[in-house]
Amino acid sequence: MALKKGQKAPDFTLPSTSGGNFTLSKNASSKPCVIYFYPKDFTKVCTAEACDFRDQFEAFRELDIQVVGISRDTITTHHKFKKEHKLPFELLSDASGKVCKSYDALIPIVNMPKRVTYFIDGNQIIQGVYSDMFESKKHVDEMMKHLKG
Repeated sequence: MALKKGQKAPDFTLPSTSGGNFTLSKNASSKPCVIYFYPKDFTKVCTAEACDFRDQFEAFRELDIQVVGISRDTITTHHKFKKEHKLPFELLSDASGKVCKSYDALIPIVNMPKRVTYFIDGNQIIQGVYSDMFESKKHVDEMMKHLKG
């Protein structure tokens, strides 16, 4: 089960494709963000999900909402993935899986990230959650519902 609406989002710091580190409490302070966890760069469903967020990125930007993707892939792999698919948002590398685990987004035993998306407000309170391992499109749709409703 994913974390629940109303819970405080766990703070974290991870390496980012921006070249520095992304810290939730610093980089998303006082403004909302969407954080989506996904299993692996360059796989069919993960690519579709990233491209869905890319295609809706302007709608998120108009609402001043940051989008961030997290997987256990390396920054090098993230850079290739981001470049190939022209992703306008940051990808973060959780090589150890600790952040995935703190967000209940890690499959036990295989230690692979689950497909879970969180809408977090500027106070780092979870305002929306969507989890579905096999469906990518609904992650963006569900976040847009939370943002518009």
